[in-house]
Order: sequence, then structure tokens, then C-alpha cells
Amino acid sequence: MSVALRVRPEVAAALDEGRPVVALESTLIAHGLPHPDNLRVAREVEAIVADEGAVAATIGVVAGVVTVGLDDAALERIATRADVVKLGVRDVAVAVAQRRDGATTVASTARIAAHAGIRVFATGGLGGVHREARETWDESADLVALATTPVAVVCAGVKSILDVHATLERLESLGVCVVGIGARSFPGFYLTDSGHPLDWSVDDAEGIAAVMAARGDLGLDPGALVVANPLPLDQQLDPDLHQRVLDSGLARLRDASVIGKDVTPFLLSHFHDATSGASLRVNIEIIKHNARVAARIAAAWAARR
Repeated sequence: MSVALRVRPEVAAALDEGRPVVALESTLIAHGLPHPDNLRVAREVEAIVADEGAVAATIGVVAGVVTVGLDDAALERIATRADVVKLGVRDVAVAVAQRRDGATTVASTARIAAHAGIRVFATGGLGGVHREARETWDESADLVALATTPVAVVCAGVKSILDVHATLERLESLGVCVVGIGARSFPGFYLTDSGHPLDWSVDDAEGIAAVMAARGDLGLDPGALVVANPLPLDQQLDPDLHQRVLDSGLARLRDASVIGKDVTPFLLSHFHDATSGASLRVNIEIIKHNARVAARIAAAWAARR
């Protein structure tokens, strides 16, 4: 496509042949999970996608080259180097021009995946509207990107540290379709149910593929299809523990005057410490669960095509 974008041969072959491909983000590897868990989980997630009959395409920027399908050496590089920068859509071109290593967010991964012809993307949780956004105007760039990027994004809702109701309202205003898979309530990331009902739900991967096809046939797919995929109840974080830790984390956030892009990593780190690592274990299960479902959707989509 260009000297600044490289598609791994296995991924390019799968796309050319119409076989299922699942895009995966690299911010989870570089900034979402601690080392050495990050590299281990990255490899396990790719193996889960392969076990379901799809090809994994982890996306990142390596020495200024946007790479669709990181090989194992590049995965290790993104997971272990301290100078890997977090890249939203606005940042990718600068990192390419400066030949930097970078990890792509939900927004930039979705854009790059769509540009490469990948229609299914698995992540953990979406970014969204932050609490107290009326004063801070703080909302994730994921939302605007989803409004203009034709991919199906499998997620466990939005991170529960955010304003879930406001995020759902923004997604509706932006025309982003949200469909539960096997669920009629929007998941709460660490929690199976955020308490917010969904307008639409399907039973399985074939149902999501049918929605994707109908959107394409009707010309209604300029934006993303958000596939809300909750964790099973027996894998969620204990709800009472979740509420206590969230309340204490928000209090610490105010006391420390943390704002902007530092809010999410601050609160996620607090969750990890205050739950003695239980939130990390749940986070890993979320990533694996979404990857498995995304691979099944990609297979159903490939079969339909």
C-alpha cells in the first residue's frame, strides 16, 4: 500500500483468499498489561484466534512502519521497549515520520485495520466519556473514530471507570450501532452487566455477520458496529469489591488532580493494586474472550462472503 505500511504475508494471503482475519491492538501489549504478562497474553490471544480458524493481525508501528500483523520479534519489541509511544489516530503520521515505535489504540487500530481490508477487530474495552466530562470535556477519541470506520469491534463495553450512560448516549448521537451478542445489557468491562439495557441483541457470530452484511447491502456501514460481549458471570470481578475500589480510586484521582490521558492508567493501576491483581486476571480473561468471539465472527463473515 505504501512504504510506511506493511501487511504481514500471512495476513495479506488470508485477505486475498477471503479467509477470516481478526485485527488486534497493541496498546494493550505496550501499556495495558505489565511485563511479562503482556507478551505472554499477546501470544496466547493470537493462538486463540488461530485455534478458531482465523488469522491474527496485531497492529503496531515498528521503526516508523505501520505493520498489520506483527511477527513474534515485533511483538516482543512492542512488549519490552520502554520508549514505545501510545498512538491515537492523530499521532500515527508523526510516529511514522520520526521512525518511532508505537502501540496503536482502539481508534488507530480500527482505522488501520479498515484501510487494510480487515472487517473484524477484538479489543478489551472501549474508551468513552469520562466522569465529570461536563467540566473537563474529556472523552476518548475512540468514539469519533468508531463513527467513521467500517469495522465490527468486539469489546466488553467501555471501561467501568468511565461514564457508561454518557458514552452510550454519545455512541447513539454519532450513529454507532451497538449490538449485544448473547446479551441484552451493555457489559461493564470488569462486570458482566453495567446496568444499561441494549436495544439490540443477537444470539451468535452468525447473527453478527448477518448484521454486517445488511449494513453493507444498505450502505449503512460508514461507521463501526460495536459488538458488546460480556464476560460470563463466574469470571467477572466481584461487584462489591469493584464498587469499593472504584469509589476509592475516584477519590484518589480528585486528590491527586489527575486529568486528561493520565486518568485511565491511574485508575487501572489503582484497580490492580487495590484488588491484589484480581482486576488484571479479569482483564486478561476479557481480552481472550473477545478474541475468541471475534474469530468466530470473522469466520462467519468469511463464510457469508
